[in-house]
Amino acid sequence: MSSITLIFIILAGILALLLALFQYWNTSKRKSKLTWMFVFLRFTTIFSILLLIINPKFEHVEFYKEKPNLLVAVDNSSSVKDLKQDKNTLRLVESLTQNTELNNKFNLEFYSFGDDLNSEDFLVFNKQQTNISNAINQLSQIYKESISPTILITDGNQTYGSDYEFSSELYKQPIYPIILGDTITYTDLKIQQLNVNKYAFLKNSFPIEVFLVYNGNSNVNSQFIVTNGNATLYSQSITFSKNNNSKVINFTLPANSVGVSVYKATLVPLDNEKNIVNNTKNFAVEVIDQKTKVALISDFLHPDLGVIKKSIESNEQRDVTILKSSESLNQINDFQLFILYQPNNKFNQLFDILNKENKNSMVIVGTKTDLNFLNTISSNYDQQITNQTEDYQAERNLNYSPFIIDDIDFESFPPLKSNYGEITFSIPFETILYKKFNNIPTKEPLLVTFENSGRREAVLFGENIWQWRAQSYLNTKSFNGFDNFMGKLVQYLASNKKRNRLNVDSESFYNGSGNIIIKAQFFDKNFEFDARETLTITVKDKISNEEKSFPFILKNNNYQVDLSNLKPSEYTFKVFAKNENISQSGNFQILEYDVEQQFLNADVTKLERLATHSGGASYFINTTNSLVNDLLKDTRFVAIQKSNKNTVPLIDWKYLLFLIALTLAIEWFLRKYNGLI
Repeated sequence: MSSITLIFIILAGILALLLALFQYWNTSKRKSKLTWMFVFLRFTTIFSILLLIINPKFEHVEFYKEKPNLLVAVDNSSSVKDLKQDKNTLRLVESLTQNTELNNKFNLEFYSFGDDLNSEDFLVFNKQQTNISNAINQLSQIYKESISPTILITDGNQTYGSDYEFSSELYKQPIYPIILGDTITYTDLKIQQLNVNKYAFLKNSFPIEVFLVYNGNSNVNSQFIVTNGNATLYSQSITFSKNNNSKVINFTLPANSVGVSVYKATLVPLDNEKNIVNNTKNFAVEVIDQKTKVALISDFLHPDLGVIKKSIESNEQRDVTILKSSESLNQINDFQLFILYQPNNKFNQLFDILNKENKNSMVIVGTKTDLNFLNTISSNYDQQITNQTEDYQAERNLNYSPFIIDDIDFESFPPLKSNYGEITFSIPFETILYKKFNNIPTKEPLLVTFENSGRREAVLFGENIWQWRAQSYLNTKSFNGFDNFMGKLVQYLASNKKRNRLNVDSESFYNGSGNIIIKAQFFDKNFEFDARETLTITVKDKISNEEKSFPFILKNNNYQVDLSNLKPSEYTFKVFAKNENISQSGNFQILEYDVEQQFLNADVTKLERLATHSGGASYFINTTNSLVNDLLKDTRFVAIQKSNKNTVPLIDWKYLLFLIALTLAIEWFLRKYNGLI
């Protein structure tokens, strides 16, 4: 309360007293105790009303203690069950939950993780992937402002993601790993890694690279075999010793028939091996009879050229050749798609041939593009020439219909350098990306596609797309998102197939340990995306003839269904539109492979280093009593006294209004009772 407010309160008290005395003392001929009572009541009423007018503010301070958090993150993957540690883990979690001393000192928070972090303690140990790094990163975001030591109950075997030992450097909390497993060394042979291209070409041979690992002390002999059905395609004798405990095998297999071929690589187990699951690995190769050939044409060097080539060729089905405009004139029939990078008047003859041959193409417009020439040569669109450039970011069009566009976070990508000026089209077109200037959508096209006379074309109004691929990697630690986007664009442009109202996006085969997501789009008769349709998929196992049906769910601008629970086998499927007599069929194969079954031991060394780097300590599952005692005695984890200071105005104090009403009522009653009114 300020000093000026205090002065006002004192003056209000004096004024209230003077008014009360003036009303009752001077007008009363006979002074009695009752007169003093009336003076007091009137003083109280007037003073209370004046206090409400002044409305002083009072500070209320409330003290409380905040306990530190104790996070318990439990590995919910199937490898815990394979190591026979699932029951021990459940008993440990229950004992931590019921420990009174821990609950008195900490706020216990339980999480489970496999491929993602979940705020639950429902443990079934059935997750097919483990990403410890992701769990640590998510916890660091949630608890970055509090004291939160973390108990990490895991075997330490991560199947994908960044190295969690280094991810912990950004985690500001001590980590206490509870190691599920033992340090016993078992004799074991395993296929550590098998590298093979996803696609091969008919009548060619495709290379395979295999890494074999032996864990043991004696000399052993085994056989490495690759089979396709009952046929053995490759075989080699392998010898291991304690010092020579790894082998790398390189060989090729023939691609004799079109379609998906499934192979089985086996390292014949030893008699005393404990885990023989990791001795076998299934893989598949899709054999195709031709490549999609793309001509990337430019008369000057630019970083975009290398990135476009690298991105398109990430799919083995496609081959990109960089040519000058003059070099491409005699090779028109060698390519299915032509990408014209910042054309100028040297491209004049090339444009004439492409129009005459009705070839599909994509034009990339940048700061070195001759817009006068482009406006003259193209009858489909025209860009206003202002001789000014601007940086534009991208905004995805959710209603784009020709093919499914995945959200790869275009809004986070750096801006492209583009010519400033209005763009007008003389034919119908579809916008994939809009321009966005200073984070303000403009609805001006940045990337468009259109079809005319059976010919498909695209135009990108911006250069420096190489920065997009780099940003995509920074966002996701992978080039796959951007490369898949470019692949779908090229696939659409290189094909002349008629548009369908129902489009289904699926792979030829899936690994058993990955997510199996099938996407679909449905369009009305005007080829506008229709979110009102109900899509279902019927999946039939070709081996057991078992059929199952699943509904699609609507997500953004496409329908999706998750088939990850299907067992490894060969399947045919049919997607139905409920309200229309439209369907699409296809097939896929799920390969048998469980990455969680590849481990024999806990990764003790890495978990111990994780504990050391984070300021915690590691424990085995049978020494958790020491962990509880250490946590209870650790002086870093103590309750912190905090306070909340609230400023409350007097007008919010309802009792003062009650006091005014009460004093007025008593005064009226006494006057009425004594015949003064």
